[in-house]
Amino acid sequence: MGIADIRICRKRVPGRLCMKLLIIITDLNVGGAERMLLKVLERLDTRFSPNVISLGTLGDIGPRIQALGIPVEALGMRPGMLIPIVFSRLVRRLKTIKPDVVHTWMYHADLVGGLAARIAGVKAIGWSIRHGNLSPKVNKRTTLAVIRACAGLSRWVPDRILSCSEEARKAHINFGNAADKIVVVPNGFDLARYKPDLAAYASVRSELGLGEDASLVGMIGRFDQQKNHTGFFEAAGLLHKKMPSTHFLLAGQGIDDKNSELMRAVHASGAGGVTHLLGLRRDIPRLMAALDVLASPAHGEAFPNVLGEAMACGVPCVVTDVGDSAYIVGDTGRALPPGDMAGLAAALEDLLALPAAELAELGERARARVVEHFEIGNVVKRYEAFYDGLAEIGRNRSL
Repeated sequence: MGIADIRICRKRVPGRLCMKLLIIITDLNVGGAERMLLKVLERLDTRFSPNVISLGTLGDIGPRIQALGIPVEALGMRPGMLIPIVFSRLVRRLKTIKPDVVHTWMYHADLVGGLAARIAGVKAIGWSIRHGNLSPKVNKRTTLAVIRACAGLSRWVPDRILSCSEEARKAHINFGNAADKIVVVPNGFDLARYKPDLAAYASVRSELGLGEDASLVGMIGRFDQQKNHTGFFEAAGLLHKKMPSTHFLLAGQGIDDKNSELMRAVHASGAGGVTHLLGLRRDIPRLMAALDVLASPAHGEAFPNVLGEAMACGVPCVVTDVGDSAYIVGDTGRALPPGDMAGLAAALEDLLALPAAELAELGERARARVVEHFEIGNVVKRYEAFYDGLAEIGRNRSL
């Protein structure tokens, strides 16, 4: 379905009731949660009439949602800004829009948006949780304070809570969230966009100047402590000593030579000569399809989108066992304990040493697993069921 078709779908059908759905999200910069929201909105049935409010900015994703014919606005919240200012603006907008269902995405939106929706009299409210590691070692104190506040309010503010992973559900229950309200709906992947692509495989290698014998290991994602880019280069350094023709491709926000912390890790690894830092890119499906193996050395993830995207491209993954990573990969890749970068390097070496036919067969199984469990159309139907359940709660509350 093209953009024009989607715009037509957003028009109300005469005589057909539409559920007025309001999404409130912390920000619309590029990230896993934001991209997942875009995928859901692209495919929602026409019986839903969505609006989106970003507490922060429109970012990169906001205009792409607007291109679907969906109203998007940004309230301009920024670090140091008084929350009551944004809160009062949001309450006013909620009273104007009068949504049937509000669904908040990410912790600040859960807290601010959820409370504003309750005060504005919204009858049905859903939260989202998309974080798998709540340890103070890898989270800011301010973030943990918001998470604690949400846990305390979880029995009063939301009617249902959508978790993107089973491990995130467990972590938040242990943190004090209302267990009976949490529903698990995994992330989903567009199998028409993410697919094996021999032309992409060749063109990316040409762009990077790689020889025919070079293997390519990737790590895709913004620079973030939980994603553990420094650990990736620890493993890359070990692998480089064993397989010096292997190259390393990294892309995402903050992944460039201006990042001093990242550059220290690159230089310490000894693999700088075979490392390609591509920054924020808009051709992620093309980059994914060019990889031989994807690595995810994270300290904490709930449901990493990059794993499903790589697997859909026929690329096996080596991951740390955080969140639902090991479950996503199943028997199509390798899972190591968090922090075991020597193990990560050894697992990458094992996969890259496989005969080409065996590595390709592993990639085929990886794509088949995404088809079976995480195809985006089926996942969006589960979102729709989540919204239908919330709407039913709202109707019963109005009686």
